[in-house]
Amino acid sequence: MSAPLSSASFWCVVPAAGRGTRVGGDCPKQYLPPLAGRTLILHTLERLAAHPRIAGLLVTLGSSDAHWPTIDSMHGKPVLTAVGGAERSDSVLAGLEALPSEVGADDFVLVHDAARPCVRQADISRLMDLCTAADGGLLGAPLRDTLKRADDASRSMATESRDERWRAFTPQMFRRGQLSAALRDVAARGAKISDEAMAMEQAGFAPLLVEGAEDNIKVTTAADFALAEFLLARTA
Repeated sequence: MSAPLSSASFWCVVPAAGRGTRVGGDCPKQYLPPLAGRTLILHTLERLAAHPRIAGLLVTLGSSDAHWPTIDSMHGKPVLTAVGGAERSDSVLAGLEALPSEVGADDFVLVHDAARPCVRQADISRLMDLCTAADGGLLGAPLRDTLKRADDASRSMATESRDERWRAFTPQMFRRGQLSAALRDVAARGAKISDEAMAMEQAGFAPLLVEGAEDNIKVTTAADFALAEFLLARTA
């Protein structure tokens, strides 16, 4: 008998095959000088593995990644790896295909950015609870800042409505089979997508937006590292 949804556990795919070029340097950003003694990716994996309903982690790495610390478990949970692809969508699909055979096509799987180390446990729990009933969704936050449309010279040309606009975060959570099919379709069309929810939208789904804490930042630039270190120290 399968576990009730309220107590079910989930695998999480963590795409980490990117180069992180906006940070600068030759080393991918997930391995740059440590935050509070640990690399960015280890903070992220630690935060995920500590959640009681995450059963295991599948990390997709670049084919020539020489920085991965070769860990195979965290908090007593398996940490598996697979080779990712050129695009995020390729890496996520590779991770989905490499999940253990006991993860069925109808089972929900989370996908989380390697560069989001500050995600809150309570937000992960809320995502799991709400999205299993809604056939999938993602963490995010309604847009609260004034939104401007700029020209090529960075001049403000118009003020856009922020109504019904959200910032998309991760984790995002969908059924393994449905997300795999959506990503295969993306690859077949040669399309570019920015997240898994976009692939699902193009496949005809309407992912549920679950509001999460806005300190679930994605470390993208050098300045983000200082903010992430502050947030990690505050929530340790």
